[in-house]
Amino acid sequence: MPDTITPNADPNADPNTGKIGILLANLGTPDGYGYWPMRRYLSEFLSDKRVIDYSAWKWQPLLQLVILSKRPFTSGADYKSIWNVADDESPLMTITKAQTARIAATMQAAHGDQVMVDFCMRYGNPSTESRVRRMIAAGCRKILFFPLYPQYAGATTATANDAFFRALGAEKWQPSARTVDAYHTHPAYIDALAQSVERTYAGLDSRPDILVCSYHGMPKRYVTEGDPYYDHCQATTRLLQARLGWGDDEITATFQSQFGPEEWLQPYTVEEVARLAQSGKKNIAICSPAFSADCIETLVEIKDEIKESFEEAGGQSFTYVPCLNDDAAHISALCEVIEQNLRGWTG
Repeated sequence: MPDTITPNADPNADPNTGKIGILLANLGTPDGYGYWPMRRYLSEFLSDKRVIDYSAWKWQPLLQLVILSKRPFTSGADYKSIWNVADDESPLMTITKAQTARIAATMQAAHGDQVMVDFCMRYGNPSTESRVRRMIAAGCRKILFFPLYPQYAGATTATANDAFFRALGAEKWQPSARTVDAYHTHPAYIDALAQSVERTYAGLDSRPDILVCSYHGMPKRYVTEGDPYYDHCQATTRLLQARLGWGDDEITATFQSQFGPEEWLQPYTVEEVARLAQSGKKNIAICSPAFSADCIETLVEIKDEIKESFEEAGGQSFTYVPCLNDDAAHISALCEVIEQNLRGWTG
């Protein structure tokens, strides 16, 4: 007798039925700050060709034999200094969970059980593949994938999308899929940024001389090869300036976290804050418009290393404007972006 096959779905079912998954994606985090969790995380991150595009034969021996023999210790110490001990996780994980919960509550109120909201990390856990599988198992026949990077970059948005597409490629029955584009000029996002600056300034005894918008850097070569990241960062800064109603001398854009021997996007934040101090701007504020959540780059690099550079050059007052995190205005902005990308899918 021929084998019998049990259908996976009712052949008469409406193809538009099924849940809609909204999958938020952030950069990632190690599972712990010890040597081996840090090494696994850094190896995955620094082996991504979107991040470091050198030939594997040249890069991997240097990475595995030299960089990863030392860097897990220094990075682990940095993570330990900001670790959420109560929940045994990094601040990025804690904040991303809070963002997801608040977005899920908003989506539930608007769409009921039609939608499912979850999050994944490009590097580390929970992996993109595991969360795509979870959504499909829960009955999601459509998935909106949302990389939480306001400005597009190959090393952030594109690599997150790559992981999403690979996860879909492993499925026999792929759900319909959409990805969210950069939202660096979205009015609600710009307004949320402006509100965070205004709120911080309102709590200060004296107004800072200038606001430094510090974006994560990238090799200048990537931009000349077509990456729009630099233009996106400048656009965000211009729109934030216009929303605040400030002059050109009250705000500037810089780039941090340079790595390796190549020239990166300039001015470098760590050098620019020193120059500002030496030029007489002794009271500055700094914000991070490219980060949707506070992380090691903001909580350690900015609040420690960059602040130290400013003070050693004669700076007197250094104010950090926190990332938007799970602030109400930020959640509202992200939900606006989600709703715009759900059009045609929701009733």
